[in-house]
Amino acid sequence: MSAPWNESEALADQRFGVMGWARIVLRGTVLAVFVAFGLVVLLLMRLVERPLCGQGRPVTPHITQIVCRTAFWIIGLRRQRIGTPMQHPGAVVANHTSWLDIFSLNASQRIYFVAKSEVAGWPGIGWLARATGTVFIERNPKRAREQTQVFQQRLLHNHRLLFFPEGTSTDGQQVLPFKTTLFQAFLAPELKDVIWIQPVSVTYTSPDGSDDRFYGWWGDMTFGAHLLATLAARQHGKVITCYHDPLKVIEFSDRKALALACERLVRHGHQRDLALDQEARQS
Repeated sequence: MSAPWNESEALADQRFGVMGWARIVLRGTVLAVFVAFGLVVLLLMRLVERPLCGQGRPVTPHITQIVCRTAFWIIGLRRQRIGTPMQHPGAVVANHTSWLDIFSLNASQRIYFVAKSEVAGWPGIGWLARATGTVFIERNPKRAREQTQVFQQRLLHNHRLLFFPEGTSTDGQQVLPFKTTLFQAFLAPELKDVIWIQPVSVTYTSPDGSDDRFYGWWGDMTFGAHLLATLAARQHGKVITCYHDPLKVIEFSDRKALALACERLVRHGHQRDLALDQEARQS
């Protein structure tokens, strides 16, 4: 088992070797070309889709799903899905380990991420986020009413919004307490009677012989270094995406009760899947 998590701690620098760099070049090139191709197709389709459907996106989310599923095949990271993504209108909440979560969660379900407004300005990632319909928000109580209206508009178009209530990514070995602020928006009178929230546990099993926290991305770790380590790995572990039963928002009295119920389900699924992985390694 890993040592207790220290948010300021980082994994030791890795040396990739000749074969590691060969895998980086091969996988990185194929992945970049495929993602770029998928983005071009998505943007071209959106030129047709938007005039006809407005906020509705009947086609382009399927392109995103195909790209994300293929990205895992290119990297060599196996996927396992437990449970069924909900069909109800509403939102999805999940624990957050790294940028890989975006691919994992998009691969299994048509969703639209809720991200802090700063992400829109990130080079490359911000552009991809905007193209795939990400909802950008400011963590400012004064904007709560405006953001609730944005959520309502998207939900009425059957967009399932996904956000990470921990507020940060982690080392992948635990689930942090959920922040309750965004849950308040779903308790608005216009929404609470008609929407559901589905908790999802995302669990990574590390490659044999590597640190349990191999897929974690936290503290001062850079995206570039984490991406290189992921591409360089000779073999990969697995990502398990567990969909819990959806919760009907109207059945909860306030945001804290709703957030706590989601947190408990996500933490239980995460801890169970980590324990099952440890048992399998020891058997």
